Amino acid sequence: MAKRYGGEFSPADTGNDATARDRVTAPVPPPLEASFKGRSPARHGAKINLLFIAPLGVFLTAFFQPTVAMATDLAGGAVLLLAAWLLRDGIRAEDAYNERKVARRPAIPRKIFASALTAAGVGLLVFGGQWNLVTAVIAGAVAGALHLFIFEPDPMKDKGLDGVDNFQTNRVARKVEEAETLLEAMKDAILRARDRQLETRVDGFQATVRQMFRTVEEDPRDLTDARRYLGVYLQGARDATVKFADLYGRNRDPDVRADYVQLLDDLETNFSARTQKMLIDDRGDLDVEIEVLRDRLNRDNLHITSKDIHHD
Repeated sequence: MAKRYGGEFSPADTGNDATARDRVTAPVPPPLEASFKGRSPARHGAKINLLFIAPLGVFLTAFFQPTVAMATDLAGGAVLLLAAWLLRDGIRAEDAYNERKVARRPAIPRKIFASALTAAGVGLLVFGGQWNLVTAVIAGAVAGALHLFIFEPDPMKDKGLDGVDNFQTNRVARKVEEAETLLEAMKDAILRARDRQLETRVDGFQATVRQMFRTVEEDPRDLTDARRYLGVYLQGARDATVKFADLYGRNRDPDVRADYVQLLDDLETNFSARTQKMLIDDRGDLDVEIEVLRDRLNRDNLHITSKDIHHD
């Protein structure tokens, strides 16, 4: 005869039915998934990497040359590395400029300086090999011109919205720049935790915050409502991330990690809700403007209706 099996760890044991049901029905928290929302591949990434790698060959061969030639080649290689570093920062600044609807031009034209340094670095390398000043100048000029042609100059003017005065544009641009600085500090802090899932979670939160940036840029009047979020709340998020990274980096406490993830969830929910509210308020303002315009036109006996406006 078949005998029913029962035991301490058997779901069939009547004494453990509740425990078994709890094990089966207990919700399992979903794992953090990588989020690429708001992220895009770096422009010219492969080219910039080559510009960092190419000068390394100079440092390997320079020590097998006479002293003066060695010094010239080392100087040229160092200048080329500096040019590559400036170019990378210049492209990042340009990407941030292009992403924003309201932005100030980069304070330092890094890409133009990178082209000038590339010309100087190539000129030094050619001069150290041939000791011909004319040839070095021509080679450097060609290298600098090609560098500027390939990567293009930096943005040279501020970008704003039509119909918005410069004062409001500068206020928004300055506030967004300050908020971006906080986000960068937050990103740098979470890297110390050495947790890839948390890094992608922070990326997702930052994408939500940047949606608020774009909303404020489209209508600077929203800056008043968003000021606390772009200032106090982001500062708190940065400070909490710094403290979490220091603590979690020492003991890897899962409870601390869970609390930090919950904080990010709460912050993201509030930022998203505030952004949606600003969008709804903007739509309400548009409806009011349409009604005012319709009343004025009707007083002039044009009798414009909603159907006419939508038809046009």
